[in-house]
Amino acid sequence: MIKTLGGRKLGVTSTHRRAMLRNMATSLFLHERVETTIARAKELRPFAERLITHAVRGKHFMVRRYIQDKVVYRKLFEVLAPRYAKRPGGYTRIMHLIPRAGDNASRGLIELIS
Repeated sequence: MIKTLGGRKLGVTSTHRRAMLRNMATSLFLHERVETTIARAKELRPFAERLITHAVRGKHFMVRRYIQDKVVYRKLFEVLAPRYAKRPGGYTRIMHLIPRAGDNASRGLIELIS
């Protein structure tokens, strides 16, 4: 029996998907909100929350593997990690927006909870 493995393909190759998640997480941490499609937001959520959890626990090497921007890296450890130190997960929220005008794709806003 064929079983589906976790994760959405999002219409791109695996390397493109990995790079896209890294870039979207960097933008999320920098601007604290990102507007994208619902499918991409649902894929980004566990990726970003895992990085925040690593930052809260002080695992610099785990975060450095994915966040290459020095400004975002410092913000993650100096601003975001202390903010979420006492929170047991659930650092992001996804809100649905009106569909995109060109192709009617479902859009969403993923943001960090303050």
